Amino acid sequence: MKILLASDAWYPQINGVVRTLNRVREELEAQGHVFEVICPEQFRTFPCPSYPEIPLAILPGLGLARRIEAIGADAIHIATEGPIGLAVRNYCVKRGLPFTTSYHTRFPEYLSARLPVPVSWGYAFMRWFHRPAKAIMVATQSMKRELEAQGFENLVDWTRGVDTALFRPDAPKALADLDLPRPIHLYVGRVAVEKNIKAFLELPLPGSKVVVGDGPQRAELQAEFPDVTFTGAKQGEELAAHYASGDVFVFPSRTDTFGLVMLEAMASGLPVAAFPVPGPLDIVDGVGVGALNEDLGLAVGEAVRLAPERCREHALKYSWTACAEMFLENLSPLH
Repeated sequence: MKILLASDAWYPQINGVVRTLNRVREELEAQGHVFEVICPEQFRTFPCPSYPEIPLAILPGLGLARRIEAIGADAIHIATEGPIGLAVRNYCVKRGLPFTTSYHTRFPEYLSARLPVPVSWGYAFMRWFHRPAKAIMVATQSMKRELEAQGFENLVDWTRGVDTALFRPDAPKALADLDLPRPIHLYVGRVAVEKNIKAFLELPLPGSKVVVGDGPQRAELQAEFPDVTFTGAKQGEELAAHYASGDVFVFPSRTDTFGLVMLEAMASGLPVAAFPVPGPLDIVDGVGVGALNEDLGLAVGEAVRLAPERCREHALKYSWTACAEMFLENLSPLH
């Protein structure tokens, strides 16, 4: 199949959405499928308000019809609800073409965390955006139930995978030279207000705290918590080496739809401490690889005692091949 992927999140952005989409693309291209990606780098852009690291396309609808028709895709998938996603959605709706979407980001909660906008308004927009889709791909069962309660229909399963060859307990230890007190409590991800990182950094924990990632809140948190080690964003083997340096992974977010970093952490032998919310409830709860508690400090104290071997075994159950094949099965062919 030739698959048109429309996404406002693409390289050089570093986040779970980009990593997921790219790994699915790599898996399916290895099987002979072809991807054509419409992304921000193909347009003039402006920085996203309050998040300048994210470029947003300016008037992506101009000339879009010719571009899509020239691609001649067999299926269209819209990954994000930004300007590009909106433009491709409108193109499909106007012409009566089937398409699929995916729910990667809890946009209503993100928007409400940054601006005085009621969460209900965000959900009204999201229902409108996704309603014409033949299928809305959702990563977890708890997220699926939440969206059903919000009035979404046509929800289908689309799990995630992890590169267990890259993320492994025996990777080189990137933080060894810093001689940080143990245990090392690790966070990996965007450093932004919706990630709730402050809830982790405020905890009175023994040992050390390390934040791997970058984002608009980094300067503020680095100034407020001078004892925390901030490494900036890492990728590939360097990222794997930072995971392998930790003792426990702390995931303070309440707004993620999945939390790909939790799989990477467990593949590296790190137990997970998190709040009991969608994502952690689906991946971590009840299988001996982490602890969930509304008191995040208690969750950390319980998780740090768990066996790294069990975490690794659990992560091995998630493959990118299965993720890619689910994506392919969920598509709605144009012809």
